[in-house]
Amino acid sequence: MKELVEVLAKALVDHPDMVTVDMIEKEKSYVIELRVAPDDMGKVIGKQGRIAKAIRTLVKAAATKERKKVTVDII
Repeated sequence: MKELVEVLAKALVDHPDMVTVDMIEKEKSYVIELRVAPDDMGKVIGKQGRIAKAIRTLVKAAATKERKKVTVDII
């Protein structure tokens, strides 16, 4: 799932070298923290949050195989 978020984010931004993805594992869930350059933040979030919502939907679909909850935080 971490790799999925990283590939999606790097495809969207102008500065792919500034993209970092951290995955924090909790008891029954994962928290994925996505960090991008400040000027690329709008490209990752999208108009009215549509791109961010799509990224979260894809990650949640991938997480159903592992039966874990996943939260994607864009920082």
